[in-house]
This record gives sequence, structure tokens and C-alpha cells, in this order.
Amino acid sequence: MIRIVKLYIKKEYCEVFKSFFENNKHKILSQEGCQHVELLNSIDNSQIFFTYSHWEHPDYLEKYRQSEFFNNVWSQVKPWFEQKAEAWSVEKL
Repeated sequence: MIRIVKLYIKKEYCEVFKSFFENNKHKILSQEGCQHVELLNSIDNSQIFFTYSHWEHPDYLEKYRQSEFFNNVWSQVKPWFEQKAEAWSVEKL
């Protein structure tokens, strides 16, 4: 399963957000069932980011989303949002 999350970050927090992600990427990747995680940045709008992650099963993603680690990360980055985050769970065909 692939999880794509679109984040619209306030301009003054874009560089901080990139550093924050890079510093926490290994912790996300070490979560049970996480096979891949990366950060993408829109070419057309530098304030739009996407997290792109692969999970062995939706249950692993849900366990991660309920974790203390996720709640701490989310509470730290949420004030940096310009708009509400959007998320999709998809699979390759």
C-alpha cells in the first residue's frame, strides 16, 4: 500500500519543514511495516510538499498513525500548515 500526503506549508516554515523531515525520516522508516518514505516538493509551488510512503499492510499504517511518535510529529508540524493536509491510500495496479 502506498500513502501520499499533501502538505501546504507556510512559506516561512518550508526550510524548517524540510530539515525536520530529514531528521525524522529514519524514525518513520523504522516503524513496523514501513518499507519506504520520501519527501517530494512541487515544481510549480515550493510550498506544496508530498510525503510518499510504502506500507506492508494498511494495519501497519494505522498502527503508526496511532503511535505516540506520530502524534508528536504531527503536533509539531501542524502549526506550519497553510491549509489542511490531504491524504490518499493507493495501490499500484
